[in-house]
Amino acid sequence: MKTSGCTRGIALVLLSLLAALCTTTAKKQDIEVYSLTVDSKVSSRFAHTVVTSRVVNRAETAQEATFQVELPKRAFITNFSMIIEGVTYPGNIKEKAAAQEQYSAAVARGESAGLVKATGRKTEQFQVSVSVAPSAKVTFELVYEELLKRQLGAYELLLKVQPQQLVKHLQMDIHIFEPQGISFLETESTFMTNELVDALTVSQNKTKAHIQFKPTLSQQKSSGQQDTVLNGNFIVRYDVNRTVSGGSIQIEGGYFVHYFAPEGLPTIPKNVIFVIDKSGSMRGKKIHQTREALIKILDDLSPNDQFNLVSFSGDVTQWRPLLVPASAENVNQARSYATGIQAQGGTNINDAMLMAVQLLDSANQQELLPEGSVSLIILLTDGDPTMGETDPARIQKNVKEAVGGQYSVFSLGFGFDVSYAFLEKLALDNGGLARRIYEDSDSALQLQDFYQEVANPLLTAVTFEYPSNAVEDVSQDNFRLLFKGSEIVVAGKIKDQSPDVLSAKVKGKMHMQNITFQTESSVAEQEKEFQSPKYIFHSFMERLWAYLTIQQLLEKMVSASSAEKQDLETHALTLSLHYCFVTPLTSMVVTKPEGKEQSEVAEKPMETENKHRNFHSGYPLSKFRTAGNRRSRITAGTTGKRPSDVGRAGPPGPPDVPHHYPLYYQIAGESLLPDRLLAPSVLDGTFRSVDLGARDTFPARVPAVASDPVTGRLWERKASGRSTDLPQPPKTTSLPGTTAAVPAPIQAPPVILTLPGQSVDHLCVDIKHSQGPMNLLSDPEQGIEVTAQYTTEKAQFSWIKVTFKNPELQVHAFSEHVVVTRNRRNSAFKWKETLFSVIPGLQMTMDKAGLLLLSSPDRVTIGLLPWDGPGEGLRLLLRDTDRFSSRVGGVLGQFYQDVVWGPPAAANDSQRTLTVGDLEFTATRLLKLDYQEGSPGTEISCWSVEL
Repeated sequence: MKTSGCTRGIALVLLSLLAALCTTTAKKQDIEVYSLTVDSKVSSRFAHTVVTSRVVNRAETAQEATFQVELPKRAFITNFSMIIEGVTYPGNIKEKAAAQEQYSAAVARGESAGLVKATGRKTEQFQVSVSVAPSAKVTFELVYEELLKRQLGAYELLLKVQPQQLVKHLQMDIHIFEPQGISFLETESTFMTNELVDALTVSQNKTKAHIQFKPTLSQQKSSGQQDTVLNGNFIVRYDVNRTVSGGSIQIEGGYFVHYFAPEGLPTIPKNVIFVIDKSGSMRGKKIHQTREALIKILDDLSPNDQFNLVSFSGDVTQWRPLLVPASAENVNQARSYATGIQAQGGTNINDAMLMAVQLLDSANQQELLPEGSVSLIILLTDGDPTMGETDPARIQKNVKEAVGGQYSVFSLGFGFDVSYAFLEKLALDNGGLARRIYEDSDSALQLQDFYQEVANPLLTAVTFEYPSNAVEDVSQDNFRLLFKGSEIVVAGKIKDQSPDVLSAKVKGKMHMQNITFQTESSVAEQEKEFQSPKYIFHSFMERLWAYLTIQQLLEKMVSASSAEKQDLETHALTLSLHYCFVTPLTSMVVTKPEGKEQSEVAEKPMETENKHRNFHSGYPLSKFRTAGNRRSRITAGTTGKRPSDVGRAGPPGPPDVPHHYPLYYQIAGESLLPDRLLAPSVLDGTFRSVDLGARDTFPARVPAVASDPVTGRLWERKASGRSTDLPQPPKTTSLPGTTAAVPAPIQAPPVILTLPGQSVDHLCVDIKHSQGPMNLLSDPEQGIEVTAQYTTEKAQFSWIKVTFKNPELQVHAFSEHVVVTRNRRNSAFKWKETLFSVIPGLQMTMDKAGLLLLSSPDRVTIGLLPWDGPGEGLRLLLRDTDRFSSRVGGVLGQFYQDVVWGPPAAANDSQRTLTVGDLEFTATRLLKLDYQEGSPGTEISCWSVEL
């Protein structure tokens, strides 16, 4: 085994990495962050990331500087150091027992033991604070590594950028190298604005990509203000080229990695039992979201699948006595059943799980399960067992014995009132996995996304075989299932006297047959492939092997016997210490300057340690630190209150008492607002920059209608700039002793259409009759379809859905949020939070007013807006309507066919006839509110029609 020093520097890679930069400052930026960089290198899915922050104390007294980074939950920290006044203070990784002395000392000092055992959805927070003398400089550097996991057909990296102040040198570099070739690359950002677009560049060729974000100080300022606009997420997604083969074997530094995710395999039919908790604790939003997700999941079942539903509280109920085919009729009946599920009673997990197993056993005995099919049990619960068998260990034993290795169990824990350790062992004992579902507005989407990950099994009983004279120390090489959109990874050492060519066989079972894949790789050619120092960091594949082996050993420990667990732990600990990984078995000890702070301890938090705790998502930290005669507020966000502090009154803490802050992880929430930036593949081997500055721009609005402040007379501003009187509203008079009626406020119509080539600027559409979903727009040549549900009682759209054929993408707007679905992946974005996303053929942007624009150079631009003015509700906008083809149709699309305006009526010049094909509409000149630029809107005079 090669040696690897724990404190040596390494470059960086990233892609599924989530790095959140959150450097805090004292009042008026006494602590100035003058440089903040992220350097990430992704080599064959293995991400190595270095985050470096340089600060200086501009104050006349000592101040505290805090360094925070959010990193992926699956990542291992490998190195941390501080350079203070030219002296380096490294972090040393030790066995937990060896670090116990420092850990206990931190507790004795009244600190939080140097560790907050908490995790966010995908992130953990690393934080350390240190006192900085006047004019002194400090450099913080954190290194962490992660093997990017393929989910729903993509690898993902999320960076959370929150410097909290303008930074003179702010730079992020992401280098990706994939020998298989990059099939697609996307970026998303929730902080990108028009001022920042030019700071982002994306270059890509067949196998390499470089993403750089380097904003100047002026670009970081928002609209002339002095505050920073950099506060949000940056996401990179990509995938590699694949074929129907034995996968890709890559070799570097005497180690190999084998990636296996063949394309084009048919899906194996599945038999699935949904076990749904309907106990009293699920009452309210949880059960509503569960019903919503279950209905959507039922719709996604394949006609070749079989299914059944088991719901439980204190009692257990099965929907049907046997599994039934996923026919349209059965799915509709199951939907009706799911709609009626109500929450009440206790929690009898044991009997519910045994009933699910019995349903599969019964079908198996009656030979009702299709040959070669896959059987799954999916459990969703939000609490611990309270009725029937309540001992978790006995429930795990009962379920394991009943399953007998025949079926796979997947456990979903809803919220934090459930023992995740119990659910994790229940799943891993039976060939599945566990997942936490976070209580949030997108809980239903989380459930749907999980189902999509397991919805399409491709192979069962997958085994990898290598020549015994060629490799050794191979990681796990047999797997129960391979799902569409995922990937199996095997790694190991190449023996010294190995053959020049490494061959491999991958065996598995498809629906009705066994299959064997064969592949081979030249050792010399592969070693040569990874010579480019710009993209490769030293011995990355050896570290990849160690990382993967440790993760698998930790997972095996969950379901291992006591004797086996000790051997697994010893092996995982040895690797963790040798390769300097902060894992659940090791701790990092950080020594600070003598006489200031003592040594502090950082440990890897565990998902299973998060039961019955408060989950604070996305809230900042707040600290006070005394320095000389000044008390400075050090904050990691825009507010200094934790969620538990909001609205709470109480006596202040002791004044001017210095606190010691240990190095620790803390929970970190994630924003739901991503944004995409995709560079197309370039096949000629050269890098091409993507021009992100090009975008559709819209002219500023001028009020179309105004009134004389003295006479109250209405007039209209024409396009020429001249003004014309409009028909005046009738005057009202009040009888003596009465009050004049207050006129109703001017309303915004449901839809305003801009008709190209017409003398009429706007057509306002009022919807008076609506039954079920409406086809608003459909243009097959543009590849666009817009549907909606309009509620006449509330006079508003309850939802609007925009579907694009190329790229395949769906945007579903609701009153609470927008859901974007691409490649079976759902992303929920809250209104009025900035979004900038570019993928081939489409750009998505949202501003702080909530205006979401979907545009491309040759398409009609579609806008969606959560209008909160008079006549509130969702609104639709259309721009560049001259791009509609002659085949456009739909309730609104018909107005972009041959439209003929009749002359004003003789008796009333505020009415005209509008002819569309064989239909005639009466158009009336009315005052309306133009919602297209957001609240409060602009009064306009437009011709209005009713549908």
